[in-house]
Amino acid sequence: MDRLAQLQQFIGKEFDQSPSPFMKWLNPIVLSVEEGHLEFQYTVRPEWLNPIGNLHGGVTAAIVDDIIGATMFSLNENSFITTINNVIDYFSTAKENDNIVAETKIIKRGRQFVNAQCEIWNADKTRLIARGTSNLFKINN
Repeated sequence: MDRLAQLQQFIGKEFDQSPSPFMKWLNPIVLSVEEGHLEFQYTVRPEWLNPIGNLHGGVTAAIVDDIIGATMFSLNENSFITTINNVIDYFSTAKENDNIVAETKIIKRGRQFVNAQCEIWNADKTRLIARGTSNLFKINN
């Protein structure tokens, strides 16, 4: 079974079979899976908060990096694809127990490099919390 099909098996469920221990800790629910496009839902936990009770920017950046990594998995490339950089813009906040949705898309898929984007929204997608872009590099095995 290809990796895209593996991801699709988890639609509507927690992604508890991720090869990433970090993603298992983040504990997303898979909402949708297409090649180069994922949508995961997360519930903001107390350990994800900054001192004033908002979703910590570092956790937001980690979600962006992790789901973009899973998006690379969905491409079924023969190469491992690693992050070169992440740029995150923060627009709003989330609080403990809020559900947030991270949605990815590929901006450019080249021979050696991929540029991808992740937007993190509140649950009903009326408020953008953050947008991140990443440049990634294909490492031939």
